[in-house]
Amino acid sequence: MASKPRRSTDTTRRSAARPNTSQPSVSTTGVVPDTATATTVPTPAAGTTTGAGADTAAGAVADVALSVWTTAQAAPGTQRKGLYTAESTAHPAKMLPSVAAHAIAHYTQPGDLVLDPMCGIGTTLVEAVRAGRRAVGVEYEDRWVSIARANLDLAASHGHDHDAHVFSGDARALPDVLPAEYRGSAALVVTSPPYGPSTHGQVNVVPGGGVTKYDHRYGNTLDRGNLANLGLHRLLAGFTKVLAGAAEFLRPGGHIAITIRPWREHSELIDLPSQILACGLRAGLIPVERCVALLARVGEDGLIARGSFFQRDFIRKQREAGLPMHLIAHEDVLVFRTVKAPSRSDESARRDTSSDRRRRQSATRARGSQRARGEGTR
Repeated sequence: MASKPRRSTDTTRRSAARPNTSQPSVSTTGVVPDTATATTVPTPAAGTTTGAGADTAAGAVADVALSVWTTAQAAPGTQRKGLYTAESTAHPAKMLPSVAAHAIAHYTQPGDLVLDPMCGIGTTLVEAVRAGRRAVGVEYEDRWVSIARANLDLAASHGHDHDAHVFSGDARALPDVLPAEYRGSAALVVTSPPYGPSTHGQVNVVPGGGVTKYDHRYGNTLDRGNLANLGLHRLLAGFTKVLAGAAEFLRPGGHIAITIRPWREHSELIDLPSQILACGLRAGLIPVERCVALLARVGEDGLIARGSFFQRDFIRKQREAGLPMHLIAHEDVLVFRTVKAPSRSDESARRDTSSDRRRRQSATRARGSQRARGEGTR
């Protein structure tokens, strides 16, 4: 065994676990909790760009469960304070730690393996090891690979020294990037595609000089190998490959949770959640939930938005232009699963049925032989 078990590659497969319902979602008015029955998902509004396959996807999930996750009761900075390195703030589209933590708590058990094929600064991986799970991630940009590893080292210094590893590579080629021993062993994939222009970042305010943005873009914008720099259709094709590759590393019945939100381009709403839903279907995955992860705090009188500077500045400008827009209060979480392995009872039933069929066939052949012999003696 390696001196640091967190860097080892334990390939032990665990039996498929049922979703952990010990931490149910808190529902708000009109929202169905995790354990409730299926709820109809509304169709996209007029003026929304859905793209090819989105209508089919909407029909495929008309009866999946809908729930709300109260994941922003604490501010993003508070959630990361002391648990992530200072360099982590540079990533332009960080996943909220409580969103990853909720998915991990709900769909895995301690010791399970969690995979993030586009892990960024390693939020999913850190929340996994903090919850006693194993973790593996893949990241395209070397800058974020280093920061993700530093965040895992920080978690290890806090006593969460579990098996975790970050690989550098293109998520569209997961079978070539990840070692073969990870195949079929992950209980959960948690990830998020690039949001196109809908990213955050940092600002410098210069007295008398206005506002200067920085760390608000992904890597080198000329790098066409980076999904974040591709057009929408190529992004969707690439993310379908990511999902298909990730499915190879999930155990039977394993889950994939994808956080995603729409964005506006030239005042037109790009319904990315519905398009990612279609990607999952094309990758052979089964949709099981479409959830709401709140980015706003639930107060006594309603939701209290936690918009970033960029979001507030964008909304202000849009309202000045006459568009009645509001701060983003949630992300969609699309949950898929792979095909479940047949249970022992199902296998036994099939064996019994096959045995009965063979016995019937043998009896039929025997009766036919007897009749043939009888006809020959008459």
